[in-house]
Amino acid sequence: MNQKALHTLEFDKIIHTLTGYAASAGAKELCRNLTPSGQLGEAELRQTETADALRRIWRKGSLSFGGIRDIRGSVKRLEIGAVLGMSELLQIMSLLETAGKVRRYGERDEDDDGRDSLDESFGFLDPVPSLASEIRRCILSEEEMADDASGALSQVRRSMRQMNDKVHSTLNSMVNGSARSYLQDPVVTMRDGRYCLPVKAEHRSHVPGMIHDQSATGSTLFIEPMAVIKLNNDFKELLLKERQEIEKVLASLSEKAATVLEILSENYELLVRLDFIFARAMLAKDMKATRPVLNTERRLLIKDGRHPLLDPAKVVPITVRLGQDFDLLIVTGPNTGGKTVSLKTVGLFTLMGQAGLHIPAFEGSELAVFDQVYADIGDEQSIEQSLSTFSSHMTSIVSILREATSDSLVLFDELGAGTDPTEGAALAASILDHLHKQGIRTMATTHYSELKVYALSTEGVENACCEFDVESLRPTYRLLIGIPGKSNAFAISSRLGLAEFLIEDAKARINAQDVSFEDMMAQLQDSRVTLLKEQEEIARYKQEIRTLRDALQKKQDRIDERREKILSDAAAQASAILQEAKDYADETMKNFHKFGKDHISVREMEAERARLRERIKSNDARSAKKPAQPKKKVRAASLHIGDRVKVLSLNLEGTVSTLPNPRGDLFVQMGILRSQVNISDLEYIGEAENLQKGSVSGTGKLRMSKSALVSTEINLIGMTVDEAVSHLDKYLDDAYLAHVPSVRIVHGKGTGALRNAVHQHLKRCKHVKTYRLGAFGEGDAGVTIAEFK
Repeated sequence: MNQKALHTLEFDKIIHTLTGYAASAGAKELCRNLTPSGQLGEAELRQTETADALRRIWRKGSLSFGGIRDIRGSVKRLEIGAVLGMSELLQIMSLLETAGKVRRYGERDEDDDGRDSLDESFGFLDPVPSLASEIRRCILSEEEMADDASGALSQVRRSMRQMNDKVHSTLNSMVNGSARSYLQDPVVTMRDGRYCLPVKAEHRSHVPGMIHDQSATGSTLFIEPMAVIKLNNDFKELLLKERQEIEKVLASLSEKAATVLEILSENYELLVRLDFIFARAMLAKDMKATRPVLNTERRLLIKDGRHPLLDPAKVVPITVRLGQDFDLLIVTGPNTGGKTVSLKTVGLFTLMGQAGLHIPAFEGSELAVFDQVYADIGDEQSIEQSLSTFSSHMTSIVSILREATSDSLVLFDELGAGTDPTEGAALAASILDHLHKQGIRTMATTHYSELKVYALSTEGVENACCEFDVESLRPTYRLLIGIPGKSNAFAISSRLGLAEFLIEDAKARINAQDVSFEDMMAQLQDSRVTLLKEQEEIARYKQEIRTLRDALQKKQDRIDERREKILSDAAAQASAILQEAKDYADETMKNFHKFGKDHISVREMEAERARLRERIKSNDARSAKKPAQPKKKVRAASLHIGDRVKVLSLNLEGTVSTLPNPRGDLFVQMGILRSQVNISDLEYIGEAENLQKGSVSGTGKLRMSKSALVSTEINLIGMTVDEAVSHLDKYLDDAYLAHVPSVRIVHGKGTGALRNAVHQHLKRCKHVKTYRLGAFGEGDAGVTIAEFK
């Protein structure tokens, strides 16, 4: 990739920021060497890795790679049979323990069965727990071996402690006894690794022993008394034995490490690669970036893109498209209006996308994969090379025209500036027309009106401008495609206090054609503002229509469901009536034949006929029985949540849970049963406030008070995990008792610890049916939406 463009578009600053997210030296090196790829497959793989790592971070929190140590030098030493030191073995242990931690992080939960591009890397990690635990048991620090690293070492150190105690005991007895008056100070000191006493020079003959040192003045001699020389010699021998035993332990650990050299090397490479990938994901998380859709059709569509190096609180998002309706975009407008920022945003996003980095833009943004990106931005005049501003720009432009192909992206800032305006405009138009005819995707900024006219009159070329508010004399930094920009020089000068007669005189010096063109620009801008307002209003109307259509569809579905139920019930009742009639007929015919054969008396026949007639009458009366009518008709306006009513069709009393809808349907809680009924099927019993005075049980009062007071949202921000879980547990119970269908839990983003605790609690809660992170507009990852069963 063109190194000059990487620097001009400030891709190196993005890399510097990315490097700060990597923990290991190897991953930092990968970050520093990251460059955009001109191959779609490689760029897509990088984007997939970044997206999968970011998804894991949102789900499980961030992952630390701080324990990675560069063990490649130690591995090479083990290959030739060398014995590693304690510091090298500790580095191997740190790497293995980090591998174990990272592998556990990569294991999927039971409810997460989807695979991603990182599963293989996590699965190949082998923490070799036996080696890591053995190193940790034997080595306490870079300079200390554990006593129990081996049985022999433990015995040697026990002997050393005993010998040390004997030496100190002997010397202390001399210090506190007969030799005290001969000593410069009553202390035991050490010279050349042997214990000595500080003896006055004049009393040297009174303390027989070996002299190891003397003070600078010669008044003090450091003498090793004869009584401890043998003890010190024995202690020296024990020190040598200790060193030999330590070397044996190190050799044993090195031998064990040598058996897993390939695993150690592979662990290091995998951990460095994962560290690199998660650094890209953390950068995307902090930038609130999304994955771009890459293509090879040289098509760009950036939705609400924010330049990643500007203050997120102040930067104005821009929407840019290029390569679909037009391949050349000419941006005009006043200085400091945001033209150069827009140009750099397009170039930098392209480089980031091809490098596998997410871009801070709206979901669904598209980027093309170019073989090269060329940018001529800024003042590059050189005194040493005797190049003026125009000359330096033209040198760069000549190089770009020589190397650019149809698969390149070219960016020009103030094309043709720095020379005579007429000649500069003509050169700029010629250069842009040449690139346009070759189909090279190009974006350029300019002040020349001639280029505005060129864009208006040439197919495949489009105007754009950076909006400017004349009233406040401030740019809005919004990029408007399809509208050429104005310089607004007269309006700005007037607002700043320039005399009106000077402005009028200046206007008179402009020819009528230029005035007409500027007026047309103003009319186009006004038309655009009007069109945007109308589009917003149309979008609002469309949303209302969709809402009404969905509501109508739900209503129709309920009507169809009730109709099917009514028809099904009617068919069942008709079948029962027909069956009963058939039974009556069969019984009558049976009796008729019986009466004819057995010569039954007329009286008995009449009695049987009267019995059947009574049976038919009772059935008719039962079928014609009118449904129960409410003693006191209920009006929708007089109902309140918590009022006590009787459902006549069920012959049950209950509490009003919701107010009637336009059809008169509402929900009534009858003990554990909650049913939707029509207001015509209700009989009014009492008001909610009367019930609270004693007409309802404690459970009823609790349910009504919860229904009236429980909010659909709880805010846990600022609480510790324990406090938040305690508050959340009580709130979920209250919300469930109040029959709230779903709740919104605000936990914020932060480190993710509070979000993880909330999700773990929701997973254990019996009342919760499902839960999910908030969508765009609901609070994103700072909010969890939970639905009850």
